[in-house]
Amino acid sequence: MQGSPREQDSRVAGIQVIARAAQMLRTVRQAPGGLTQAELAEKLGLPRSTIHRILSALEEEELVAGSGGPRGRYRIGPEITRLASAAYRDIVGLVHPLLVELSGRLSETVDLSMLDGSQITFIDQVDAPHRLRAVSAVGESFPLHSCAPGKALLATLPPGRVRELLPARLPASTAHTLTSLDELRAQLDQIRTTGIAFDYEEQNDGICAAGIAIELGGLAMAVSVPMPTQRFHGREEDCAEALLRFRDRIAGEEWF
Repeated sequence: MQGSPREQDSRVAGIQVIARAAQMLRTVRQAPGGLTQAELAEKLGLPRSTIHRILSALEEEELVAGSGGPRGRYRIGPEITRLASAAYRDIVGLVHPLLVELSGRLSETVDLSMLDGSQITFIDQVDAPHRLRAVSAVGESFPLHSCAPGKALLATLPPGRVRELLPARLPASTAHTLTSLDELRAQLDQIRTTGIAFDYEEQNDGICAAGIAIELGGLAMAVSVPMPTQRFHGREEDCAEALLRFRDRIAGEEWF
């Protein structure tokens, strides 16, 4: 049943309000310093009264947080963080069995990590069955330029964003770390072509790794396979093939 004209108009109005609220949240999210009602009205091309009404509802639900007064600035609220955290935990739980499969396929440690400011942070891990294995603690962070998952994620970003994330001078974690921005850019170009990033003892002596960037539920993440150097050399193609298959499988799944 389509309903009466009044009911149809009500549904259309409700959808429009939701769309405007979503647009407002995206706009606020892109402004770390927050936005005033006047700035939001200008950016979205909406009347101040509409902005005020929707902001008041969003603030009531803690989806935005205002600093008070008509000239106060509005930022993303704590409820957004709580919702994002719940989605993040769901994604990690859903993808973990696939990490276990990949680890079993290669008999090596597999890490799941995500972009965390100007670093990469490990958020899940499946340990290798070997006594001699590469293990990074969940929650540990590494510089983006010196590890396979970090380089894999950098290669997915536009040049301007890469410049923002990298320091003017790349610090060396080992004697093998790339410290030349030109060399790193050339390597990122290669990663964009192959989809695979490698780390040859660039973060830790005696440890090499291969990594890929993936997208899970709209979040940019990376999967990497670290291992002792003596087991890594000669296995690059095997690791690359397994990781690319993993990426294709992830891309074919519906996560929500």
